[in-house]
Amino acid sequence: MTTDNMKIPAVGLGTWAWGDSGSSGDGYFGSTLTRTGLEELADRAHAAGFTLWDTAVVYGMGRSETVLGEVLKRFARSDFQLSTKFTPQAAGTGDDPMADMLEQSLARLGTDYIDLYWIHNPGDVARWTPHLIPLLESGKIKHVGLSNHNLSQIVQANQILGDAGYSVEAIQNHYSMLHRNSDQNGILDFCTKEGIPFFAYMVLEQGALTGKYNPQNPLPEGSNRAQAYNAKLPQMKSLTDRLGSIGRSHGAEAPDVAVAWAIAKGATPIIGVTKPNHIDGLGRAAAIVLSNDDIVELEALALAANVDTRGWWEQEM
Repeated sequence: MTTDNMKIPAVGLGTWAWGDSGSSGDGYFGSTLTRTGLEELADRAHAAGFTLWDTAVVYGMGRSETVLGEVLKRFARSDFQLSTKFTPQAAGTGDDPMADMLEQSLARLGTDYIDLYWIHNPGDVARWTPHLIPLLESGKIKHVGLSNHNLSQIVQANQILGDAGYSVEAIQNHYSMLHRNSDQNGILDFCTKEGIPFFAYMVLEQGALTGKYNPQNPLPEGSNRAQAYNAKLPQMKSLTDRLGSIGRSHGAEAPDVAVAWAIAKGATPIIGVTKPNHIDGLGRAAAIVLSNDDIVELEALALAANVDTRGWWEQEM
């Protein structure tokens, strides 16, 4: 086990959208993202104490890591934590594809170590997990996590690491009011029992739970988000309306309540950020304490919506 303690923030900052090549502008920061805007976002995050940035090789096949590395040059390396991922499905054919992928990530991010390194999708647990051990021993990665693994795969990986004196130190799964598989399959209970931090991605369901979108104002046509969610918006309206009304009672907004719900469930949400004002919302969310009645009501509305938001990349848990 590494000697430094992993710092677990209230909320992590996601950069999936930073890998979008865009269709206008310079096509590098995405059609609506600019270097100046992302630097302002990073400055606001730093000032607010949000310091864990989550990315992955497959977010734009390196573009997200590259952009994030450029934006974070303005800070001392000790001022932030980097979280990135090895994806078995994108592995090369060399002698050690994980080490090769890590070296590429380090170069793009402009650093010589990663604070939290994930196996992004399970692939072959027995094959890939042992490759983490020499990377931990070298100090190039400080802590390791598993993303999109089921409980049996987590237990198997933890045993492999445990035999070498290490352990799984974080889990990251899709988790929202509409997608609670990690509750239902025992993963959250396992994390609580073992003291393993649980990170939740897609807490806002790619914007569908922000209250911004509804049957009269659907997600932008032509986007993958629109294809996945627009037909489900009528079923989700009662939930998003209630998120908004609870938010107003706290001087906040619908997405802030959805994030606060995940925090209340014991998760560290990883929320995609593309605009400086997104950081303000995360600050509001971290300060909201939902009542048990609010939580029960929101979960009942989510159940009544009866929608399936499992991503195409996610295995059955």
